[in-house]
Amino acid sequence: MVARQSAWESAQIQLAEAVKHLGLDDGTHQLLATPRREMTVSIPLRRDDGHVEVLRGYRVQHNLSRGPAKGGIRYHPSTDIDEVRALAMWMTWKCALIGIPYGGAKGGVTIDPRLYSRNELERVTRRYASEIGPIVGPEKDIPAPDVGTDDQTMAWFMDTYSVNKGYTVTGVVTGKPVSVGGSQGRGGATSRGVMYSAFAALREAGVAPRDVSVAVQGFGKVGGLAAQYLHDAGCKVVAVSDVKGGAYNSMGLNPAAMLRAIRDAGMESVAGYPGTDPISNEELLELDVDILVPAALEGVIHDGNADAVKARFIVEGANGPTTPDADAILEARGAVVVPDILANSGGVAVSYFEWVQDLQAYWWTEDEVNDRLRAIMDKAYDEVSTLAREQGVSLRTAAQMIGVGRVAEAHRTRGLYP
Repeated sequence: MVARQSAWESAQIQLAEAVKHLGLDDGTHQLLATPRREMTVSIPLRRDDGHVEVLRGYRVQHNLSRGPAKGGIRYHPSTDIDEVRALAMWMTWKCALIGIPYGGAKGGVTIDPRLYSRNELERVTRRYASEIGPIVGPEKDIPAPDVGTDDQTMAWFMDTYSVNKGYTVTGVVTGKPVSVGGSQGRGGATSRGVMYSAFAALREAGVAPRDVSVAVQGFGKVGGLAAQYLHDAGCKVVAVSDVKGGAYNSMGLNPAAMLRAIRDAGMESVAGYPGTDPISNEELLELDVDILVPAALEGVIHDGNADAVKARFIVEGANGPTTPDADAILEARGAVVVPDILANSGGVAVSYFEWVQDLQAYWWTEDEVNDRLRAIMDKAYDEVSTLAREQGVSLRTAAQMIGVGRVAEAHRTRGLYP
């Protein structure tokens, strides 16, 4: 059995492709390929029963040429340093692509949060925040939620950092609750950006939202609301899935009702939802739908299943869900892949808005946030689509070229120290 490409391998292959098209020299390539700073920390945790275990945490700052580092923190059992490196690199290109003044970073703890109590997760977060505290801050590196973390995680992180500083520093993280400096519209920003990107691709193809069917893999913070927004805008969402399985109905689902069932009725999974047929995560990827939204983890579409993916549009809600080998297969059959650094950039865009509001102590309405978000997303899609047509390349390569090119330009302009 051939080993599949890791997230770090995929990120490096994508970078090399952009470097080739941009004609960058080897030295610049090496600078862009190498993370600026990496930190690995141990996190001793006293469990609720009194025994102690030691977890491993990471923070990688890939690039700081265009501003302070920006990127989420994930809690997942498969998290390791290579995954975090890849995610940090993708954040660098993402921020440059949509034109916000950040570099890329990412963090994580190797933990399955489902197996720990709320009090234990708070202790993990506070110790992790203390350990990476020296390299984060509003002018240095601003974390945010990712897989396995949420606004409460960010509130704990912000409080820990603030206590250590001796004063409240709301701008150290984004994705916080509104009550402690969060922004209106931040919670659904990534999902809303997925919808805006999907609709931009549909407009370009001359297809109306009411005429498309949708399948969403990953019914979590991003996928759940993306499914709801697409449904509310007229799309027919026929399948959704989470880590435990999926639900399918060819006549369409009501994602909002499913989200309420999970939140209020205590359903642990969409699998088994009334009026639906069971479907696996693998089967969902191969459904004959117009739009596929992979919104779970990286590498789910690979050379072993890309031939079976039938969707005309793949809109990447997750980071790195499609490997380079799979990209080549999908491109050969004419599928349109709206890449992660474009499609899911709504979260970091509104994180930027939140950071600006925190620094100014001045707050925007949700409508103002959403209007600004749509303007950024539409502009970025138009730039990517235009370059893709001009250069005869895929949307992913065009997006990478824009992001990588802007970071390379910042390197050239600033010069090399010493």
